[in-house]
Formats: sequence, structure tokens, C-alpha cells
Amino acid sequence: MIWALIIIVVLLVLLAVFVMVGFNKLRKADITAQEALGGIDVQLTRRADLIPNLVNTVKGYAAHESGVLEAVTAARAHMQQAAQGSSVADKAAAEAQMSGALGRLFAVAENYPQLQAAPNFMALQTELAETENKLSFARQFYNDAVSRLNQAVQTIPWMLFSGMANVRAREFYQAPAGQELPPQVQF
Repeated sequence: MIWALIIIVVLLVLLAVFVMVGFNKLRKADITAQEALGGIDVQLTRRADLIPNLVNTVKGYAAHESGVLEAVTAARAHMQQAAQGSSVADKAAAEAQMSGALGRLFAVAENYPQLQAAPNFMALQTELAETENKLSFARQFYNDAVSRLNQAVQTIPWMLFSGMANVRAREFYQAPAGQELPPQVQF
């Protein structure tokens, strides 16, 4: 009788440990995905912070290109708003809008050789290119974290704990159609 009681207690302890491991595994995977999404926000914000300097530099040479400058400013505002939210789709759409606006801005800059030769403009282009690389890595890190989370949430035995851990599958970060590549920055 005492052996049966010991076996039941050991099984209950093992079951409790298994539940804790499953719960913690899912919560850690979810936190990693949240952190990775925050990394994208950091790079989007860094990119948005470079824009006013870039716009002011271009304004000095091409003030009459106000439509392009306004589009870049509007895209920056949309990106800052998306960075504050949690919707991956909104972040991707804001990034696409910014990429398009920057593409038009650099197309305008090509018409001004003095602008392209300006050290300030060249430094901003370099920083923007570095930010684009960091943003690409942040998106990949996020998608890797989401892949691990989604695999855990959708496979046995971890899926049994997803409700208890309040963890759900997340959507991958996908660039909108035509935005698979970063904007072209030409020196």
C-alpha cells in the first residue's frame, strides 16, 4: 500500500514538472518572438529618425521637389505610428510606404550632382544602408523566433499547454508584394 502511494506521489510530481516545463517553454518562445518584434521596431524607428536629416539635406538642394519631400515625411509619420503598435501587417505596410518614398527621394537626388557629392548626404546614405541591413537581420530573427514558437504551439505535447500559457501562433513578417528588396541607395 505504501509503495502504491509513493508511486502515485512520484507520478504527480513528474506530471507537475512536465506541465511547468511545457508552460515555461511556450512562454519563453513567446517572449523571444515579442523581443524580436521589438528589434524590428528599433530599426524602423532608427530609420525614421534618419529621415528628417535626409529631407533637410535634400531640401537645401531641391526645395521645389515638395511633393516628394511631403511623401517621405508622411511615410515617416506612418512608420512611427506602426512602430508603436503590435500589428506585423501594419509595420510591413509602413515599411513599404517608406521604401517607396525613399526610392522617389533618391531618384530626385540623382538630378543634383552637388547633392550626391555632399558629405552630409553621403553619410546619411551610408547610415540608411546600414539600417536597412540591420532591419533585414531583425526581420529574419523575428521570423526565426516565430517559426520556433509556431512549431511548439502546433505540436504535441506542447500544444496541450498553449491555452494554459496563453500563447498562440504568431504571423510571420512578410514584406508586401514588390518590397522584397530594400530601397536602392546609390552613391
